[in-house]
Amino acid sequence: MPVENMEEFYSSCTQCPRNCGANRISGNCGFCKESYSLKAASACLHFGEEPLVTVFGGSGTIFITGCTLRCTFCQNYQISQNGMGRELNEKEFVDICLKLQQAGAENINIVTGSHHIPVLSAYLKSAKKNGLTIPVCWNSSAYESVEMLELLRDVVDIYLPDLKTLNPLISEKLFGAKDYPQVAKKAIRWMLSAAPLKIENVSRNGEEREKIFSGTIIRHLFLPGRMNDTILTLDWLKEKADGKACISLMSQYTPIPFKCSQQELEHRNEKLSCFQNRLVNSQEDAELRKLIDEYEFEYLFYQDLSEDTDWLPDFENEQPFPNKLAQPIWHWKHPLSKN
Repeated sequence: MPVENMEEFYSSCTQCPRNCGANRISGNCGFCKESYSLKAASACLHFGEEPLVTVFGGSGTIFITGCTLRCTFCQNYQISQNGMGRELNEKEFVDICLKLQQAGAENINIVTGSHHIPVLSAYLKSAKKNGLTIPVCWNSSAYESVEMLELLRDVVDIYLPDLKTLNPLISEKLFGAKDYPQVAKKAIRWMLSAAPLKIENVSRNGEEREKIFSGTIIRHLFLPGRMNDTILTLDWLKEKADGKACISLMSQYTPIPFKCSQQELEHRNEKLSCFQNRLVNSQEDAELRKLIDEYEFEYLFYQDLSEDTDWLPDFENEQPFPNKLAQPIWHWKHPLSKN
């Protein structure tokens, strides 16, 4: 279906695998809590992504409001679950993309846009017609249908999906999506075929670094106490993605200080009880390092263990991240001209 038939995508929405059928054109919201209008909360040069993505200038991240998954432990819950952000029309979105490019962004990084693929596909095409030349990165949970991802085939260069778990009991508990493992595997296989891996050396001021121009970086976040689930995920990645994608094993799981009612907090804590809601400890870190070495992935990133939680974002602030991690370009509380 052409992107131009926008109403057909939103009048009875089946964009995500939940197929809730909400009429988002009329203002109703489905599981994603979003109507037809695209909303965003922040745009910045982000230096906390994988080195292939940040390179020298940082990744031009645009944080989209809403989500098809709503993970119980989501660090971006203010925007993914609580609706923080404001509406952007096509011109405003294009202006933000061009502003990021002008500021030196290595790419445009669309964060959590799975519930707005038709609009984002159209807006990104418009941005390219109006001067956007840097690669586009699609940063998602991988809870997406192949049919919708097809709308991104000629628009997106780099895919940055999560592969959160292959345990359906865990995905049902934490995401309310028992089908997450099958959906995510199918989506990631599509990404691998749609974007062949292309990494080249680039230089600036005599320094040389690697940069991804096309391809897929698959992230997996280790959940404390769930080592067997991580092994299951790594087994699949070794078989299906090694040599075709970069693997990014993350050990940064951090308990989130949610600002919510006591009833909601109790509900979250009940769901979080399926793993150990704490920082990763040094013993687990050592086990993960030993484990990942045994797989001998062709291209791998692994985070250094840290007890620092200052990186947790607060999208109420114009600078949601620590200064060393991001340079703000646009914020939902302020017009673009402020920057």
